[in-house]
Amino acid sequence: MPRPGDKRTYMSLWREFLVFNSTARRFGLNRHLGKPGMNVSTVFPEGYTENDRIQRHTLSMPKEDEKGFNHERYQRMKEFVGLEEVTKLDFLVMLFAEILGTFLLVLIGCASCITWATSPNVLHIAFTFGLAVASLAQALGPISGCHVNPAVSFGLLISGNCSFLKTVSYVICQCCGAIAGSAVLKLLIPKTQAVHGLGATMLGAGVTPAQGVAMEAIVTFLLVLVVHAVTDPKRTDVKGWAPLAIGLTIAVAHMAAVPVTGSSMNPARTLGPAVVIEEYQNIWVYWVGPLIGACLAGGIYRMGLRAHREDDEGSYDF
Repeated sequence: MPRPGDKRTYMSLWREFLVFNSTARRFGLNRHLGKPGMNVSTVFPEGYTENDRIQRHTLSMPKEDEKGFNHERYQRMKEFVGLEEVTKLDFLVMLFAEILGTFLLVLIGCASCITWATSPNVLHIAFTFGLAVASLAQALGPISGCHVNPAVSFGLLISGNCSFLKTVSYVICQCCGAIAGSAVLKLLIPKTQAVHGLGATMLGAGVTPAQGVAMEAIVTFLLVLVVHAVTDPKRTDVKGWAPLAIGLTIAVAHMAAVPVTGSSMNPARTLGPAVVIEEYQNIWVYWVGPLIGACLAGGIYRMGLRAHREDDEGSYDF
């Protein structure tokens, strides 16, 4: 029993009710309680009026502590921006890994698209890109996450798994790596073969830009969805299989989309050859489509498909 003169708050009474009420605790209603010591009015404050009583009665819960709320929002904003992360020396190593990974992906992948004695078939191109990404993910995944794709970085930003500044830095490095990979590929092959476009992506015969955007959005949606699933830290059934799963996803998407759009799924992969051969026709299709697909995949996975545990919280670092 409280001693005479003790001031009891609405919050303290409500907290005691939830603590001793098993039904409320079972339904998890006590999760949303504020911290002890909140600055709220007492049950019978001095000088209260009837209007005050009515107004208090209409409120279901007391207001949150403004200082605590602002502090939490500030911390979340810091995590979203990621300034502390990008100012660390190790971040330079991560940026180099993204440049190197995209460089090798474009160089090796686009080399499989070059026409020599016969034109490369879809299966050849699909498995070259798929296995290249799987190999790179195995080597560079522990260093930078091996995004090597602006759409993947953007999708992870939407789902809250990559900070804003990290995403911007990654995209710039990926584009630079892709351009460098295409430039080196141009130097490695005879000039007679370079006229075939260095593996540049282009719309198939009769395919409209709108159809191209839709196809790129669909295959990128699949890729980014799989990336989220196999890198979810709350899942234990996919440990060690992430590189292979991502590589096979890319291979499957190529088998479906190469005849339609060339199956980019990667704005940087399209940008590299386009800059080197100076051919920018419909290049916007390969930015708009993948970014739309990545946005949808990141949002949907975040809202309803991610693995859940009791301590489920968003992370900014896979």
